[in-house]
Amino acid sequence: MDIQGLAAIVTGGASGLGGATAARLAKAGAKVTILDLNPQMGEAHAKAIGGHFIRLDVTDEAAVEAALDEAERVNGKARILVNCAGIGTPAKVIGRDGKAIPLGDFTKTVTVNLMGSFNMLSKFAARLQDAETVGPEERGVIVNTASVAAYDGQIGQAAYAASKGGIVGMTLPIAREFARYGLRVMTIAPGIFWTPLLGTLSQEVQDSLGRQVPFPNRLGQPDEYAALVEHIVVNPMLNGEVIRLDGAIRMAPK
Repeated sequence: MDIQGLAAIVTGGASGLGGATAARLAKAGAKVTILDLNPQMGEAHAKAIGGHFIRLDVTDEAAVEAALDEAERVNGKARILVNCAGIGTPAKVIGRDGKAIPLGDFTKTVTVNLMGSFNMLSKFAARLQDAETVGPEERGVIVNTASVAAYDGQIGQAAYAASKGGIVGMTLPIAREFARYGLRVMTIAPGIFWTPLLGTLSQEVQDSLGRQVPFPNRLGQPDEYAALVEHIVVNPMLNGEVIRLDGAIRMAPK
């Protein structure tokens, strides 16, 4: 699809991978709505890129419907959805105290990362199933964010790896289902990327993490993720696949 003039929605779009994606899509001519829990950063970034901001918890069904309504009133029917909202608090299954992780901690990560992504994409797709096509054949594109942890999760990443593995696992069946509607579904599994959270670490620690990547021997940059999103949108043959964006890294156990 030609991005110019299309309405796009980016969850977690206030900063990091989502922030870079929102900026790149806006630069390509999209009318971008940022959905994020952080109103200060979200409003500032939306203003900077000429977009629109809505505060949203992606796990709230009614709030998602309301946000999609508002985004459509402002920018028209969205044809691009990029799911970047997520959390990743590390925790071992059995803690130092010898006790099992509280189920609620595991559930929260899976709920935000997996169920939140599904909540967004299902409601987004329902609005496009009978919309006019964009160009000769497609109605929209959905890009989800997994992680290399879905394949080689480290100790302490059980909940995070499970949530991202779920995103990987649902990519193909949903793409197959949505084919009849002319909707594509793709997933990106990033490796170690610079994020605002990593930015709080010392440069020495950041460099140490980057040296784990075979090549390029550094942390990934958010705009490199955004560049892949842009290519996915414009390349109609990319569908039902998960792309590792990781510099050939395979994570060690810890």
